[in-house]
This record gives sequence, structure tokens and C-alpha cells, in this order.
Amino acid sequence: MKILYVGVDMAQAKFDGVAWCKQGQRQVDGYANNADGYRQFAEKLEAQQAAEGADALHLIVEPTAGYQAGLLVFAYRKRWRITVVNPPDIRRWAQGMGKRAKTDVQDALMLAEYGERTQPDPQEEMPADLQALDLLLRRQQDVKELVQSERNRLFNVQNHPNLPEGVRQSLERSIERLEQESEQLQQEIDNFVKSRPTLRKLRRLLLSIPGVGKNSVLPLLVLLHRFSALTSGKGTSKQLVAFLGLDPMPYQSGRSVRRPSSISKKGDKVGRALLYMAALGGVSGHNALRAFYRTLVDRGKPKKVALIAAARKILVWAWAVFCSNSPFDPALHPIS
Repeated sequence: MKILYVGVDMAQAKFDGVAWCKQGQRQVDGYANNADGYRQFAEKLEAQQAAEGADALHLIVEPTAGYQAGLLVFAYRKRWRITVVNPPDIRRWAQGMGKRAKTDVQDALMLAEYGERTQPDPQEEMPADLQALDLLLRRQQDVKELVQSERNRLFNVQNHPNLPEGVRQSLERSIERLEQESEQLQQEIDNFVKSRPTLRKLRRLLLSIPGVGKNSVLPLLVLLHRFSALTSGKGTSKQLVAFLGLDPMPYQSGRSVRRPSSISKKGDKVGRALLYMAALGGVSGHNALRAFYRTLVDRGKPKKVALIAAARKILVWAWAVFCSNSPFDPALHPIS
């Protein structure tokens, strides 16, 4: 099968695309990052696909602050193949190929060449309900961070001898409004999940895992769906651990160890923090997670290392529950 690889460099107002084939690159002009631009882009690409005699189009997209979301939805509707790359990984690949120039067109060309040379697997689209739930959860997290920022500001100024009453009242009103907004979002999230039996069932299954609670279950649910889409349902638990940056990263050279082993921290730091807090709560109960944690501590592992291992174990268990569509069973998941 002949595939025409197209690198897409996204920006807020426009995007540039370059198609690549073995005969050389073909420039695809810049387009507006809106519905009209997507249609013009499709017309140009499909004409070029026909001219090249390609059987399929494969977009290689580097994500930029979410600006790519509209184009990705359009491309999935067109049934194009899509791979969203990890920016640090693609930069390292480009450096290894000796590429130093950085312009929008050069970036798009580099992405297209990366597709042609490495031929990455296409990724599936996340279900619409999961995309909507993800946006709700992200907005709720944004509001919670705003609440904490305003509380910090109030704490920092409340003992100031010359604090105007208007400043204090403004901060208190802002905190109250943001807290109400957070509560409203939580209600919308609850109603959203309740109205969707599939999400409701998966939430119930994930809650059967030690350490997974009401604060972590929905972000974890979205995370598992995102990883499944990125790997077209073929991912493994080991890959998921690496995707989140919880994979061990030893550092050795000959007989010497340059630095202590740690985790890679290459993935989503918010997800790692979520699982770490889940592990912190989970090991305080009487369950399989605590047994796993105590086994590591009894072997001489530092408590923080054991907690990170417990966070990794929660993630592996969650992936097993997600794939099997059945509740957690300690007998099926040994703690060793």
C-alpha cells in the first residue's frame, strides 16, 4: 500500500502542511485554522493523493496548545490516518537526523519525513463522550487552580497593615464565585456520567481497584481511553506505565552507578500526581495494595519508592480492568 505522509505544523490562526513521498516533498500551502481552511486543505491533499497514486493519506501532527483539535476531528471524519506525535520525541529525532533549522514549513516537512521514514501506526479517535468528559474535567481542574491561587493571594495580603477593605472583599467574592463554579461543574460531570451507561459501568469497575476513589476515578477513566486510542487498542500495561512516566530508569556505566535509579517522568505529570495520591490513600487500607506496599517496605525499599511502585501497580490493575471489562479480583493480580 502506498501512503502519502503529510506533516502538519499547527498554530492558533493557521497551519502549514507538507506532503512527502519517495520522489521528494510537495509543498501544501498554509491554511486558516477553521472549517474553510480544512476544506481547502482536503481538496489540495486529495488532488495530490490522486496525482501520486497513493492509497491513503496519513497526517503526522505535532500538538500545539490544543490548536489541532478542530483539524483532527475533520481528518477523522475524512477517514484519514492520523498520528499525533510527542513533541520532545520528534525534536530528538530531528536532531539525530541533523536538522537544526526551525520554521513552520521546515517543521511540517520534518514531520512528513518522520512519517515516511518511521511509518508510525495510526491512532484512533477518542469517543465523543470521552472527549466531552475530558474537557469538563480539565475545566474543573482549571477552576480549582484559580481558587487556590486566590486563596494564596488572600493569605499573603490579609496581615498587611495597610490592606484596603476593598481588596479583601474582592478576593473573598472571587473565591466564593469560583467555588460555586467548581460545584456547578461537579454537578454537570455527575449528570454527564449518570446519563451514559457505558461510562457509569466503567467507573464502577475502576472503583473496585484499591486506591481508586471518587477524586481519581474519572481522570483515570479518561487516561485509559486516551492511551487505548493512541495505541489503537493494542497497547500493553508496560507501554502504559512508560506513557505516564512511571517506568524505572536505571543509570549505569560499567561498574559505576552515576546516579540513583528513578522513574523517567516522561509522561503526564498531572496523571502521575493523581496516581501517587491514590497510592498514598490506598496503602492506608486493608487491601491488596497495602499488602504489596508492605512487601516492598519489608524488603528494605524506601517508603517513597514503595509508594511510587504502588502507584504503578494501580495503573497496571486499572489497565487490566479496562481491557477485561470486569471488576478487580485480587486472586487474578498477584502482588509480587
